[in-house]
Amino acid sequence: MGGGGGFRGSCRIGAVLLFSAWVALAALSRLLRPVPNGCVMTYMYPTYIPIAATPRNISSDRYGLFLYHEGWKQIDFAKHIRGLRGVPVLFIPGNGGSYKQVRSLAAESFRAYQNGPLEPTFYREASSTLPADELKDFSIPSRYGCMLDWFAVDLEGEHSAMDGRILEEHTEYVVYAIHRILDQYKESHLERSKGGAQSSHDLPSSVILVGHSMGGFVARAAVVHPNLRKSAVETILTLSSPHQYPPIALQPSLGHFFSHVNEEWRKGYGTGVSHASNSKLSNVVVVSVSGGIHDYQIRSRMASLDGIVPSTHGFMVGSSSMKNVWLSMEHQSILWCNQLAVQVAHTLLSIIDPVDRHPFSSTQKRVFVFTKMLQSAVPQSLSSMAHVPASLSQTLPANENQDAGEQHKKGSLSCPPSTQWTSDGLEKDLYIQSNSVTVLAMDGRRRWLDIKKLGSNGRGHFVFVTNLAPCSGVRIHLWPGKHHSPVQNELPASKKIVEVTSKMVQIPAGPAPKQVEPGSQTEQPPPSAFLLLSPEEMSGFGFMTISVAPRPTISGRPPPAASMAVGQFFNPEEGASALSIGTIIRSSFAPEEIFLLEDHPLALNLSFSASLGLLPVTLSLKTAGCGIKNAGDQMEAERNNLCKLRCFPPVALAWDSVSGLHIIPNIYSETIVVDSSPAFWDSPEGTDKTTVLILADPHCSYKVTSRASLSDAASRFFLLYSSEILGFMVAIMFFGMMRQTSAWECDSSVPSILSAIESNLGLPKAFTFLCFMPILVFFAFLIFTTEQKPPLGTFLLVTIICYIVANGFAILLILSSKLFLYAVVILHVFIKRRWQSWGSGVQSAFLRQFPSFSFSFQSLKIVQMLRNNPNIIVAVATLPLVCLVHPAIGLGLLLLSHAFHAHSTLCSFLAASFRSITQKKDLYKSKMGDGPVLSKSKSDGLQQLLPMDDSPTASKSFTDSQLELFDYRHGIMILHLLSTLMFVPSLVAWLQRIGMGQNFPWFIDSAICVGVILHGLFGSQPNVSCCIFFKLPGRRGREVGLSFLYLVGGYYSFVSSMALAPYRALYAMAIIGYICFISRIIERRNMFWPSM
Repeated sequence: MGGGGGFRGSCRIGAVLLFSAWVALAALSRLLRPVPNGCVMTYMYPTYIPIAATPRNISSDRYGLFLYHEGWKQIDFAKHIRGLRGVPVLFIPGNGGSYKQVRSLAAESFRAYQNGPLEPTFYREASSTLPADELKDFSIPSRYGCMLDWFAVDLEGEHSAMDGRILEEHTEYVVYAIHRILDQYKESHLERSKGGAQSSHDLPSSVILVGHSMGGFVARAAVVHPNLRKSAVETILTLSSPHQYPPIALQPSLGHFFSHVNEEWRKGYGTGVSHASNSKLSNVVVVSVSGGIHDYQIRSRMASLDGIVPSTHGFMVGSSSMKNVWLSMEHQSILWCNQLAVQVAHTLLSIIDPVDRHPFSSTQKRVFVFTKMLQSAVPQSLSSMAHVPASLSQTLPANENQDAGEQHKKGSLSCPPSTQWTSDGLEKDLYIQSNSVTVLAMDGRRRWLDIKKLGSNGRGHFVFVTNLAPCSGVRIHLWPGKHHSPVQNELPASKKIVEVTSKMVQIPAGPAPKQVEPGSQTEQPPPSAFLLLSPEEMSGFGFMTISVAPRPTISGRPPPAASMAVGQFFNPEEGASALSIGTIIRSSFAPEEIFLLEDHPLALNLSFSASLGLLPVTLSLKTAGCGIKNAGDQMEAERNNLCKLRCFPPVALAWDSVSGLHIIPNIYSETIVVDSSPAFWDSPEGTDKTTVLILADPHCSYKVTSRASLSDAASRFFLLYSSEILGFMVAIMFFGMMRQTSAWECDSSVPSILSAIESNLGLPKAFTFLCFMPILVFFAFLIFTTEQKPPLGTFLLVTIICYIVANGFAILLILSSKLFLYAVVILHVFIKRRWQSWGSGVQSAFLRQFPSFSFSFQSLKIVQMLRNNPNIIVAVATLPLVCLVHPAIGLGLLLLSHAFHAHSTLCSFLAASFRSITQKKDLYKSKMGDGPVLSKSKSDGLQQLLPMDDSPTASKSFTDSQLELFDYRHGIMILHLLSTLMFVPSLVAWLQRIGMGQNFPWFIDSAICVGVILHGLFGSQPNVSCCIFFKLPGRRGREVGLSFLYLVGGYYSFVSSMALAPYRALYAMAIIGYICFISRIIERRNMFWPSM
């Protein structure tokens, strides 16, 4: 046995099994923990009004359409439908979802329309990169012009994520529902006109689609459906929806449907066209909201719109970086989370033009509103810092490069007149001489900072962190320096001074400390905003002033001396620290520590060479001191309380290029995870790294401890690459069967499938040829054919780990199935021998009629023909099932056939082994003269279990032949078991629909399963010959054996798994089956009609 068998091989198998079991158990234990949830529950008074299906079609008889009404009073359904005047919004539930899930969004939309827009803030907002011509003088409406009419489709809770046919039928009904909604508005308008009512606005011509989970993909599929009316859908909002590839990429038809829809979208916007002005989908805007790290079902990479929707027509935003939300949430809570529902409701109301009461016809205006309402300006503010990845700002349609002078000219950074407080009300000015400035109280003073003096020695950046409200609590101005030019001195002061207060960026503040009475807090409130100014933004100015509003004392008691604001001139290089992959891995055993002394840089930039989306790190900040000397026996707890009162809680801002920004307030101890997807073939640049910015009060010293969490890493690995692992298991089985058939072709002993896999793990030749080679070939293919260039190191490492874990799972499956087969066979042989001995007794004479009846039945000609050609029975039973009923059922019968044949050969092997042992014992006794050679009864009993006898002239004994046949059949059974498992989710969805009318399976699924069945029928013997020949120049032609086909099939399955399409492994299996079938036909033809 190659590859270094024996003890070394067993050690390899054991190590792979242990590693795979640890990954599975660690991931399972982590995934079973409750997900932290900071969402507030949404309350409502729902009423669902059915909409009549006219005209009716096949899908309308199965599904339903409802109109939502918010209110506790009973209403007249017909009257309410006649009064439809709002903007139609259609909610599409996801996999197994209900139409009633619309209630949270619809209820908050009703309340938002009644209460009006959100209060304006004076924080900086995300700005759009769209052309300024159409957006000139455009702003978010200050009032809502029309309410939203929420509709929802009832899809009977079907599992659309598991079956491509169901997904297609849902798409067809959504198209019907869109047309029905638009027609209902016409009918309602006509009925109102008959009653004499006058309408002041036009009827809606489009429907806003809001989809959750698979409902978001159904919404996109409906837009490119050929039966959809033109311009019937122009705005789509998806919540935790997969767009790049299906979440369960196992069924071929499901993967094909995803690929078809995405390709139609690329064509609709125009391939390679960034602005897509004249394309089919030029007026369609799509916004995708992902749930972030707590959404275990749809990761941010799946919800991304990259390569599908151009940045001018949509974007993806994570819920953890969404304004006024700042939370990562699990897959279902994204529907009822009040923070998100409120923000989405106000966003949808804001895209409606208050003049014509319809959504803005301009795509630029709609994208502008979505950007302002959903995205945070934090990435734009951080884009000027060194060590911040450029991909941070590229994930957002934001204009961070807009010249600061142009913003100053527009006056967009000035506080509104309602919040003005004059400098006359301020007390004595303070002149700051150090590079740090602290505001301890609302003292009504103005602090002056010399930009050129304090910003020297490379400290040209300025950061300001505060929990004071901008404009009303604190204001910041830039002042020009002293000039000797008389022309500049003649300019009025109002033209020289620039206010930058509104450049402050809001960050989510943690819970404020409780107070028994005003001014009695025991720790500092967390910061709520920060301001970051680059040297370019302060260029041309000489001074900066920080003005704090005055506040009277409360109950005659002044507020405590606490850091209400801290500013600092700093050098980004001083606070930068890089952690290598080795350091991160070592930290799982010995934590990595960083000490920050007092007067440290306010902004600490940690760069992790390994993505925290794959290797999460537990980061803790412990206060070591705050300038307070130890007074005698002062307790450490008391000192920590004093430090918490003096210094604001640290804040962490982590980001990656896929899911965007993650803000963690009050980060004293937290496991930082970003929802990145490193080492995928289409991973954008920068996904193998994570940057964390920590804002820590420089008045306190800290001990920063980072420790990699291996259990979290195992759960992230399992979540990200579970579908790849199943595809790798198919490739591993192909490689194992390649080694088995190669041994048969070389007339050597056929190893078991477990021994073959063990040999394939051998270093260096086997592992390099079967693992490293396809990775490098695939990586080279990406470099030369696409623009995607994932990091080679991370890509190689993660793929190898996936391959090893897949080997472990395959070995575990093989061992468990082999143990089960052996147990059943041993039980069968034992029962049969006991039955024979029991049947020879007098008390069971009446049972002797059964063998004669069985002999007469088996002597029938048709029974003998079927016994000689068992493939006919399997083909007749399985092929109609995979073509007319469901592929999984037909493959299940094929598995039973494999199990029966494996059972028969194993029975023969064990019986022959028992007989051989008995013969050796009797031979030994005969030589010793102690007894007869073999008793008649035992010989007859064992002969009935054996169809043939060992021949002294045979190259292989009957025992060895039966064992080899079992080992090969066992490998075929495991391979087809994996193919059956790929259709099990679809079978579950199919069983749910029994009695509701079934359609035939998709042709692609049936055709592939027919090929798999043909492989089971005609490729179940290792001696199958193939009808493929290849000829090298100057050499004789050579026939391609089955081993070469398995090698190619394994390579294709390996590459398909890396390309996130494990279902394509079934293509290779089907092609091999068709080749085996054709080869058998040619072989039979040559037997009956030999060439002359």
